[in-house]
Amino acid sequence: MAIRKMKHELISNESKRKVSFKKRKGGLLKKMNELTTLYGIMGCAIIYSTFDNRPEIWPSLPMLTSLSFVRWCGVLDRFIESPEEERERYTMDQKTFLGRHISWSSNALERERKKNRGLEIELTLNECLAGKSMQDLMCLEDIKELQILLEENIKCFTDKIETWV
Repeated sequence: MAIRKMKHELISNESKRKVSFKKRKGGLLKKMNELTTLYGIMGCAIIYSTFDNRPEIWPSLPMLTSLSFVRWCGVLDRFIESPEEERERYTMDQKTFLGRHISWSSNALERERKKNRGLEIELTLNECLAGKSMQDLMCLEDIKELQILLEENIKCFTDKIETWV
């Protein structure tokens, strides 16, 4: 069964939110285990939630031997002692995430608008070549865009002709 894309917004139903949180937390902890095992890196995860009184800590204390406990504490010490801007470089709250997502979506929307405008002008050119009246062109800007498109097409055709000759 395919995984459907999930909207990044608060799940309104609390029981569904709790179930989803527990599944995702389990997946995150599994990934942490895979990362540390496969790549030999030190990592830890501390997850606070409104559903539990105490935070979930990975690796849990029973999993740690005395040697790995010292190394694990070293990871936390390195994190705490690192400069604040370095710590916050990769952390993201919901506001920052949504801001980046909105920015990316706005850019994508603008690209699609430009693409659609180009397609509209190309369609208008094809209709004009088919004999349709140019009175439907709304403004001077439309005519200028049509002129630019014609010049680009003429240049493309002359380049092709020159390569064949």
